Amino acid sequence: MNNQHCRFCNSPLTHVFADLGVTPLANSYVRPDQAGRADRLYPLRTLVCTECWLVQAEAFASPEEIFSDYAYFSSYSDSWVAHARRFTEDMTARFGLGAGSQVIEVASNDGYLLQHFVERGIPALGIEPAANVAEVARGRGVPTECCFFGRDTAGRLAERGLSADLLVGNNVLAHVPDINDFAAGLAIALKPHGIVSLEFPHLLQLMRNTQFDTIYHEHFYYLSLLAVERIFAAHGLMVFDVQELPTHGGSLRVLAQHASSSHHAEQPGIAKVRQDEAEAGFAGLDAYLAFQTQIDPLREGLLRFLSTAKAEGKTVVAYGAAAKGNTFLNFCGITTDLIAYVVDRNPHKQGHLLPGSRLPIHAPDRLAETRPDYVLILPWNLSAEITASMDLGAWGGRFLVAVPQIQILP
Repeated sequence: MNNQHCRFCNSPLTHVFADLGVTPLANSYVRPDQAGRADRLYPLRTLVCTECWLVQAEAFASPEEIFSDYAYFSSYSDSWVAHARRFTEDMTARFGLGAGSQVIEVASNDGYLLQHFVERGIPALGIEPAANVAEVARGRGVPTECCFFGRDTAGRLAERGLSADLLVGNNVLAHVPDINDFAAGLAIALKPHGIVSLEFPHLLQLMRNTQFDTIYHEHFYYLSLLAVERIFAAHGLMVFDVQELPTHGGSLRVLAQHASSSHHAEQPGIAKVRQDEAEAGFAGLDAYLAFQTQIDPLREGLLRFLSTAKAEGKTVVAYGAAAKGNTFLNFCGITTDLIAYVVDRNPHKQGHLLPGSRLPIHAPDRLAETRPDYVLILPWNLSAEITASMDLGAWGGRFLVAVPQIQILP
């Protein structure tokens, strides 16, 4: 606890939000030839700053360790690609984007979003630090530069005349250790009347629905509008609209502009979210300190269910080799003794083992081959998509989720 300081305002950090013990990196999937090696473990603990109310994780792994070669490909979620297409349509119509505009996306992944702008003839550029993922995006026809984003990258883009009319960052703000460098980069990369659009899981929903499994080492921050507005203001940016989204268990999309610009008037969505956070006690310590007490019952509930199923001779497997699932499994201490394996659509993960729990990852057709009694959906935010894509009824199997509580799905 000593010498921990807020990454935004540099105030001392002394209050724990959630302590999930010691775990491997959530996306450090294990190759079969590495199965005999012990996982590299890191403490997974989050703290809250009582000056700016930014919830943040202690950093033990560098972004280069986590993101330089990455196993997460956005396009393997159909619902997420559809979400990106709707965003493209909405932003194009709302802000009159066209062939003379420039869209830049930070952490553009495999081109899942920018491909829709490219299809419309709108100039697009992706910034993606993972070389393997950036190469997939280029194969889709999405121009992509392989680097991390911050002041330096933004300055280089500006020197080349590349400034954004629309600067997009979906689920990246939580991933940057130096949040001041990142926010400063946004301001540099933005045209005078340009728009920043950032999406991130909302801390309010994490706390309301006990989504503790969204805490892992890639996520340096757990974000509220309260904290984000303060961070933006420190770098000359002003939020003018907020939209609440169902993605990732409940997210915010914030739209911001240069504070010196009055091009876009403040929209009603901001006041609503500010009020929700105020009522939840986000400007006081008690609400944050209470979160740890919500977590343990979820672990106990899942372990009780799995132990009972095993005693009854039932087989349980998992769907989705997701980072949040790895947090949950490792916090619970679950191994192949209680869950036989996990399936995932992503061929880049198939054939590997989950970190920590060492569950083998198979393709989804493994379910029909082995006919398990229960399939635990680890990425619970995709439950509707997963249950609609697969029928377990042929052998009487059932899907279930464990967040915000154990529930067998209809």
